[in-house]
Amino acid sequence: MAARPPGGDGSAEPEAIEFGIAALDARLEESGISFPATSDEIVRALDHPDIPYDSKGRTIELATALERTPQSEFENETELLDALYPVFDEARRGGGGFLDGLRNALPF
Repeated sequence: MAARPPGGDGSAEPEAIEFGIAALDARLEESGISFPATSDEIVRALDHPDIPYDSKGRTIELATALERTPQSEFENETELLDALYPVFDEARRGGGGFLDGLRNALPF
């Protein structure tokens, strides 16, 4: 998942803002983690990151996101990303409560 910010700075190609699975995938590639891996190993290898889950920059701790998945060991990166997709999607849709739902409804 990624969104492009509005243009206006004169550059020909705006940079993409990565969030959700795309943001996590980029961090996994940088970390060099090998699979199979447990949730704890993944969090330690990535140094306990907060992962942005929407284009507004809101984040969720990776450890918290992993606690919301039905498994704690992942055979490969695809299995990890597939397990986390619903967690990021729920957070993006306002799973954070009334205030997050209100913020999502506002245009800014």
